[in-house]
Amino acid sequence: MQSLLKLSRGIDTFSTWIGRWTSWLVVVAVIISAVNAVVRKVFDVSSNTYLELQWVLFSVVFLLCAPWTLLKGEHIKIDIVNHALPLKVRSWIDMIGHIFFLLPFCAILVWTAIPFFLVSYHQNEQSFSAGGLPQWPTKSLIMIGLAILFVQGISEIIKRAAIMRGLLPDPNVDALSAHEIAEQEAVKIAQAITTEKP
Repeated sequence: MQSLLKLSRGIDTFSTWIGRWTSWLVVVAVIISAVNAVVRKVFDVSSNTYLELQWVLFSVVFLLCAPWTLLKGEHIKIDIVNHALPLKVRSWIDMIGHIFFLLPFCAILVWTAIPFFLVSYHQNEQSFSAGGLPQWPTKSLIMIGLAILFVQGISEIIKRAAIMRGLLPDPNVDALSAHEIAEQEAVKIAQAITTEKP
Protein backbone atom coordinates (compact mmCIF):
# COMPACT_ATOMS: atom_id res chain seq x y z
CA MET A 1 0.00 0.00 0.00
CA GLN A 2 2.88 2.36 0.74
CA SER A 3 4.15 2.12 -2.84
CA LEU A 4 0.65 2.95 -4.11
CA LEU A 5 0.49 5.94 -1.76
CA LYS A 6 3.85 7.11 -3.10
CA LEU A 7 2.42 6.87 -6.64
CA SER A 8 -0.65 8.79 -5.45
CA ARG A 9 1.51 11.57 -4.00
CA GLY A 10 3.36 11.84 -7.32
CA ILE A 11 0.08 12.11 -9.22
CA ASP A 12 -1.20 14.72 -6.75
CA THR A 13 1.99 16.76 -7.14
CA PHE A 14 1.65 16.69 -10.93
CA SER A 15 -2.05 17.66 -10.86
CA THR A 16 -1.33 20.49 -8.43
CA TRP A 17 1.52 21.80 -10.57
CA ILE A 18 -0.60 21.68 -13.76
CA GLY A 19 -3.59 23.24 -12.00
CA ARG A 20 -1.70 26.11 -10.38
CA TRP A 21 0.08 27.12 -13.56
CA THR A 22 -2.98 26.67 -15.76
CA SER A 23 -5.15 28.75 -13.42
CA TRP A 24 -3.05 31.81 -14.33
CA LEU A 25 -4.54 31.62 -17.81
CA VAL A 26 -7.72 33.08 -16.31
CA VAL A 27 -5.78 36.33 -15.84
CA VAL A 28 -4.48 36.13 -19.42
CA ALA A 29 -8.04 35.57 -20.71
CA VAL A 30 -9.33 38.57 -18.74
CA ILE A 31 -6.55 40.80 -20.11
CA ILE A 32 -7.18 39.66 -23.69
CA SER A 33 -10.91 40.19 -23.24
CA ALA A 34 -10.42 43.69 -21.79
CA VAL A 35 -7.95 44.76 -24.49
CA ASN A 36 -10.19 43.34 -27.22
CA ALA A 37 -13.20 45.23 -25.85
CA VAL A 38 -11.27 48.53 -25.56
CA VAL A 39 -9.81 48.23 -29.07
CA ARG A 40 -13.25 47.40 -30.49
CA LYS A 41 -14.91 50.40 -28.77
CA VAL A 42 -12.13 52.96 -29.28
CA PHE A 43 -10.78 52.01 -32.71
CA ASP A 44 -13.81 50.10 -34.07
CA VAL A 45 -11.49 47.16 -34.86
CA SER A 46 -12.08 43.57 -33.83
CA SER A 47 -10.35 40.24 -34.39
CA ASN A 48 -11.77 36.75 -34.36
CA THR A 49 -8.32 35.52 -33.32
CA TYR A 50 -8.54 37.22 -29.92
CA LEU A 51 -12.18 36.27 -29.48
CA GLU A 52 -11.46 32.61 -30.15
CA LEU A 53 -8.30 32.76 -28.02
CA GLN A 54 -10.51 33.62 -25.03
CA TRP A 55 -12.60 30.50 -25.68
CA VAL A 56 -9.48 28.36 -26.02
CA LEU A 57 -8.05 29.70 -22.75
CA PHE A 58 -11.34 28.94 -20.99
CA SER A 59 -11.19 25.39 -22.38
CA VAL A 60 -7.59 24.98 -21.20
CA VAL A 61 -8.46 26.15 -17.69
CA PHE A 62 -11.63 24.06 -17.48
CA LEU A 63 -10.05 20.82 -18.74
CA LEU A 64 -6.57 21.02 -17.21
CA CYS A 65 -7.71 22.31 -13.81
CA ALA A 66 -10.37 19.58 -13.42
CA PRO A 67 -7.88 17.08 -11.88
CA TRP A 68 -6.72 19.72 -9.38
CA THR A 69 -10.35 20.48 -8.54
CA LEU A 70 -10.97 16.77 -7.87
CA LEU A 71 -7.81 16.59 -5.75
CA LYS A 72 -8.93 19.52 -3.61
CA GLY A 73 -12.45 18.09 -3.21
CA GLU A 74 -13.97 21.16 -4.83
CA HIS A 75 -15.97 19.20 -7.40
CA ILE A 76 -19.76 19.28 -7.27
CA LYS A 77 -21.27 17.20 -4.48
CA ILE A 78 -24.72 17.23 -2.93
CA ASP A 79 -23.43 18.52 0.41
CA ILE A 80 -26.81 18.50 2.17
CA VAL A 81 -27.07 14.74 1.66
CA ASN A 82 -23.33 14.07 1.89
CA HIS A 83 -22.87 15.70 5.31
CA ALA A 84 -25.83 13.82 6.75
CA LEU A 85 -24.20 10.43 6.06
CA PRO A 86 -21.68 8.62 8.28
CA LEU A 87 -18.03 8.90 7.26
CA LYS A 88 -17.82 5.22 6.31
CA VAL A 89 -20.81 5.53 3.97
CA ARG A 90 -19.31 8.64 2.40
CA SER A 91 -16.04 6.76 1.83
CA TRP A 92 -17.90 3.97 0.03
CA ILE A 93 -19.83 6.49 -2.07
CA ASP A 94 -16.53 8.13 -3.11
CA MET A 95 -14.94 4.78 -3.90
CA ILE A 96 -17.89 3.47 -5.92
CA GLY A 97 -18.29 6.81 -7.71
CA HIS A 98 -14.65 6.93 -8.76
CA ILE A 99 -14.43 3.28 -9.85
CA PHE A 100 -17.76 2.88 -11.63
CA PHE A 101 -18.48 6.39 -12.89
CA LEU A 102 -15.43 8.69 -13.06
CA LEU A 103 -12.89 6.25 -14.52
CA PRO A 104 -15.20 4.71 -17.16
CA PHE A 105 -16.47 8.19 -18.12
CA CYS A 106 -12.91 9.48 -18.62
CA ALA A 107 -11.79 6.33 -20.45
CA ILE A 108 -14.71 6.46 -22.90
CA LEU A 109 -14.20 10.15 -23.61
CA VAL A 110 -10.44 9.78 -24.11
CA TRP A 111 -11.07 6.79 -26.42
CA THR A 112 -13.56 8.76 -28.53
CA ALA A 113 -11.54 12.00 -28.39
CA ILE A 114 -8.44 10.45 -29.98
CA PRO A 115 -9.98 9.91 -33.47
CA PHE A 116 -11.86 13.22 -33.07
CA PHE A 117 -8.49 14.95 -32.63
CA LEU A 118 -6.66 12.91 -35.30
CA VAL A 119 -9.18 13.71 -38.02
CA SER A 120 -8.96 17.40 -37.14
CA TYR A 121 -5.14 17.28 -37.07
CA HIS A 122 -4.79 15.47 -40.43
CA GLN A 123 -7.20 17.92 -42.05
CA ASN A 124 -5.39 20.85 -40.39
CA GLU A 125 -8.88 22.01 -39.39
CA GLN A 126 -9.25 25.75 -39.17
CA SER A 127 -11.89 28.02 -37.72
CA PHE A 128 -14.97 28.81 -39.80
CA SER A 129 -14.52 32.47 -38.82
CA ALA A 130 -12.21 34.72 -40.82
CA GLY A 131 -8.95 35.17 -38.95
CA GLY A 132 -9.87 32.43 -36.48
CA LEU A 133 -7.54 29.90 -34.88
CA PRO A 134 -6.71 26.32 -35.90
CA GLN A 135 -9.15 23.87 -34.30
CA TRP A 136 -7.01 20.77 -33.77
CA PRO A 137 -4.90 22.10 -30.86
CA THR A 138 -8.07 22.87 -28.94
CA LYS A 139 -9.53 19.44 -29.71
CA SER A 140 -6.38 17.82 -28.30
CA LEU A 141 -7.23 19.35 -24.92
CA ILE A 142 -10.19 17.00 -24.53
CA MET A 143 -8.08 13.84 -24.53
CA ILE A 144 -5.22 15.45 -22.57
CA GLY A 145 -7.43 16.91 -19.84
CA LEU A 146 -9.53 13.77 -19.42
CA ALA A 147 -6.45 11.52 -19.42
CA ILE A 148 -5.02 13.57 -16.53
CA LEU A 149 -8.41 13.45 -14.78
CA PHE A 150 -8.42 9.64 -15.21
CA VAL A 151 -4.98 9.41 -13.57
CA GLN A 152 -6.11 11.71 -10.75
CA GLY A 153 -9.13 9.43 -10.28
CA ILE A 154 -6.73 6.51 -9.71
CA SER A 155 -4.92 8.60 -7.09
CA GLU A 156 -8.24 9.35 -5.35
CA ILE A 157 -9.11 5.62 -5.28
CA ILE A 158 -5.72 4.80 -3.72
CA LYS A 159 -6.18 7.48 -1.06
CA ARG A 160 -9.76 6.44 -0.33
CA ALA A 161 -8.63 2.81 0.13
CA ALA A 162 -5.90 4.00 2.51
CA ILE A 163 -8.43 6.10 4.45
CA MET A 164 -10.77 3.12 4.76
CA ARG A 165 -7.88 1.06 6.14
CA GLY A 166 -7.01 3.80 8.64
CA LEU A 167 -3.67 4.66 6.99
CA LEU A 168 -4.66 8.24 6.17
CA PRO A 169 -6.89 10.76 7.97
CA ASP A 170 -10.32 11.26 6.41
CA PRO A 171 -10.61 14.75 4.84
CA ASN A 172 -14.40 14.47 5.20
CA VAL A 173 -13.97 15.02 8.94
CA ASP A 174 -12.75 18.57 8.23
CA ALA A 175 -15.53 19.08 5.70
CA LEU A 176 -18.04 18.06 8.36
CA SER A 177 -16.51 20.52 10.80
CA ALA A 178 -16.67 23.28 8.18
CA HIS A 179 -20.31 22.42 7.51
CA GLU A 180 -21.12 22.59 11.22
CA ILE A 181 -19.32 25.94 11.51
CA ALA A 182 -21.32 27.27 8.55
CA GLU A 183 -24.54 26.09 10.19
CA GLN A 184 -23.61 27.81 13.46
CA GLU A 185 -22.80 31.04 11.63
CA ALA A 186 -26.14 30.88 9.79
CA VAL A 187 -27.96 30.44 13.12
CA LYS A 188 -26.10 33.44 14.60
CA ILE A 189 -26.98 35.63 11.61
CA ALA A 190 -30.63 34.54 11.76
CA GLN A 191 -30.74 35.32 15.49
CA ALA A 192 -29.13 38.72 14.94
CA ILE A 193 -31.70 39.59 12.27
CA THR A 194 -34.69 38.54 14.41
CA THR A 195 -33.47 40.34 17.54
CA GLU A 196 -32.52 43.52 15.69
CA LYS A 197 -34.84 46.35 16.60
CA PRO A 198 -36.30 48.53 13.81
